[in-house]
Amino acid sequence: MQNFAAIDFETANFERTSVCSVGIVIVRNGEIIDKFYSLIKPEPNYYQPRCVAVHGLTKEDTCDAPCFPEVWRQIEPLIEGLPLVAHNKSFDENCLKETFRCYQMDYPDYEFHCTYLASRKAFPKAENHKLHTISSLCGYDLRHHHHALADAEACAAIAKEIL
Repeated sequence: MQNFAAIDFETANFERTSVCSVGIVIVRNGEIIDKFYSLIKPEPNYYQPRCVAVHGLTKEDTCDAPCFPEVWRQIEPLIEGLPLVAHNKSFDENCLKETFRCYQMDYPDYEFHCTYLASRKAFPKAENHKLHTISSLCGYDLRHHHHALADAEACAAIAKEIL
């Protein structure tokens, strides 16, 4: 796969609509040409301690952040015509669909590919198929795991190798 957008969301709580950050990496002709990161004011706007422990974001971090539709208006032209790639696509795809539904936005039925599922075929003997493990096998050093842009970069590195 030479042209795609790797995407990663972090959520404030266990509601898929509670996206509080997004990272996007645009790949064209096998090269990273653009990156995008934004905090997002989540809906509903509360933070589960377990989620905070994972990504470190709090309500104070996103209290002045734009809401999802504002952020998506910036993302949409970047990803136009590109398939989306995520590590464990079911999470990120569901976040996107549910958040579109929450804000009563028309969902464009994005094409999604999953590096997690692909990694199970490409690296059947890996100790696990977590993002940090597989990205390391693909030559990417994931130093800031659970930062949406770092995770999208890791996903892009995996996709470039195995999709």
